[in-house]
Amino acid sequence: MAAGRPTVLVVEDEPAQREVLAYNLEAEGFAVNRAADGDEALLQVEESPPDVIVLDWMLPGVSGIEICRRLKIRPEMRGIPVIMLSARSEEADRVRGLETGADDYVVKPYSVAELIARVRTQLRRSRPSSVGVRLEFGDIVLDSETHRVSRDGNEIKLGPTEFRLLSTLMEKPGRVFSRDQLLDRVWGRDIYVDTRTVDVHVGRLRKALCRHGGDDPLRTVRGAGYALG
Repeated sequence: MAAGRPTVLVVEDEPAQREVLAYNLEAEGFAVNRAADGDEALLQVEESPPDVIVLDWMLPGVSGIEICRRLKIRPEMRGIPVIMLSARSEEADRVRGLETGADDYVVKPYSVAELIARVRTQLRRSRPSSVGVRLEFGDIVLDSETHRVSRDGNEIKLGPTEFRLLSTLMEKPGRVFSRDQLLDRVWGRDIYVDTRTVDVHVGRLRKALCRHGGDDPLRTVRGAGYALG
């Protein structure tokens, strides 16, 4: 996962279609991972969960429908939005795709611009700060468009890393993020950072959030990680 950029996993066995879609998503600022079949897709999701999955129905070996079903029965992966691509335009096929757990269903041939708009729609739900959504938790307000944070009306000065860290925690209040998950989301998988670095930045974020008073909103869960609230 690229730091600060939402990641889309494109699962498509046709190389030309896969590359066109990846090229256009990257041009719009997304980080893109690619998979040519279902087994490769499952492995990638396991190793580095994306923010959105664009999944072709017709894949060699394991079908897109089956991949979707396997993802949605696992609690840790259920929240990743899946956009199903299919040449099947019948209502029964669309219903089957959605009932399997797909969050959206796009019939081929499709407009790349429309598909990217649908990716953004799913991101508003799964990772709202990446598309400029304002987040609130108690008296803390984070505006990802203006890159500003305030608490109880007081502006909070944060560095870029602390801002991304707070964004991640505010997107899922109450959820415990492990240090490895925070490293992936905030720093990106391609950068080697020691897990203790997370503790240092959480400490800085705590100090900044409590500078003007108020209770510490960050929770340390021993042996598990950190949560907001």
